[in-house]
Amino acid sequence: MQPNNFYQYHVFFCLNVRDDGAQCCTDFGAEAAFDHMKSRIKKLKLNGEGKVRINRAGCFDRCGEGPLLVVYPQAVWYQFVDNDDIDEIIESHLLNGKIVERLVV
Repeated sequence: MQPNNFYQYHVFFCLNVRDDGAQCCTDFGAEAAFDHMKSRIKKLKLNGEGKVRINRAGCFDRCGEGPLLVVYPQAVWYQFVDNDDIDEIIESHLLNGKIVERLVV
């Protein structure tokens, strides 16, 4: 972990809802995926200072590629379909530091 980072990993989920009804990440289960990741991170005791933080974000403006999340500090953008993808990101990237190439956008 870099000395100036409060968290080892900071994960942002696009949870925007478009006012005009246009397609967005929340139309594809992003809210449920956010809840799943947050719950799993807590269960694994990975949350807190020096560990992992899961946050909501507004629109990433890449709606055609969604649903999306971004892991910092590496700025890795992931597309996901279901909780299996979320679990793979947790296991591979957040626990073992290995990017899940098949989900990168």
